[in-house]
Amino acid sequence: MKLYNLEACPYCIMVREKLDALGLSYEKIEVPAWQSAREEVFEISGQYTVPVLVDGDLVFDDEETILPYLEEKYGHEKGNEAAGTD
Repeated sequence: MKLYNLEACPYCIMVREKLDALGLSYEKIEVPAWQSAREEVFEISGQYTVPVLVDGDLVFDDEETILPYLEEKYGHEKGNEAAGTD
């Protein structure tokens, strides 16, 4: 699994937190701050914005599709220990 990420992006932070909460390993690929310099992201997703998550042959191009996908596919794995805790 690969996450195209900009460290300070609040949407990327939400995705990283979900991946970490689910105990999933992933390759974090930092992208340039300038959208026009994100050619690799564009080639993969057809857009310059992040986050972009690649899971096998699947590509997700925003947190509104990434977060539900992760929860649905992996939420039952590695036992959601953090759920319901303060």
